[in-house]
Amino acid sequence: MAREKIQIKKIDNATARQVTFSKRRRGLFKKAQELSVLCDADIALIIFSSTGKLFEYASSSMKEILERHNLHAKNLSKIEQPSLELQLVENSNYSALSKEITAQSQQLRQIRGEEIQGLNLEELQQLEKSLEAGLGRVIEKKAMRLVEENERLRQQVLEKHNSQKPVRADSENIVMEEGQSSESVTTNLCNSNSAPQDYESSDTSLKLGLPYSG
Repeated sequence: MAREKIQIKKIDNATARQVTFSKRRRGLFKKAQELSVLCDADIALIIFSSTGKLFEYASSSMKEILERHNLHAKNLSKIEQPSLELQLVENSNYSALSKEITAQSQQLRQIRGEEIQGLNLEELQQLEKSLEAGLGRVIEKKAMRLVEENERLRQQVLEKHNSQKPVRADSENIVMEEGQSSESVTTNLCNSNSAPQDYESSDTSLKLGLPYSG
């Protein structure tokens, strides 16, 4: 048979309420003890009954656990509420940083030629010197970059030229070989053409009765 689920609300009957309190208090202390043993935790329980009676449980020393609790609460309040001196220092740092950011922003706008109406002659001359110095550094850096780029391009052209030299040498060898072959063919043709001429000369000499000098 299933147990009837107890509705969580105040028990009106004083006797029943006291019995339930005693049972549940013992069960709560037992669970606290088990939790302390299983998890190696420091646990302290303080209970006041409806009649004002004190019941407590501590896994070690109740006094030491309460002192640790109070110390932790004090440290936590210090972290949440910083001291007045710290607040003053933070406000001072914030004010100094804010002023520096404002000054740097104004100087940057003046370098771009903005907000210079209120500058006097000395301030304008100082701004001009700053711009000239900055422009000189830019020109110098640009010249260095141009020299580096020219050197890089020169190296690329030189590497490309060196890589094409063997190809040209091979081409010249091929042309020479082809020239020699042409000369050989010409020589062979000349030799072949000269043979019939000798034959014709000998035949003519025989017909005329002349001595053959072949």
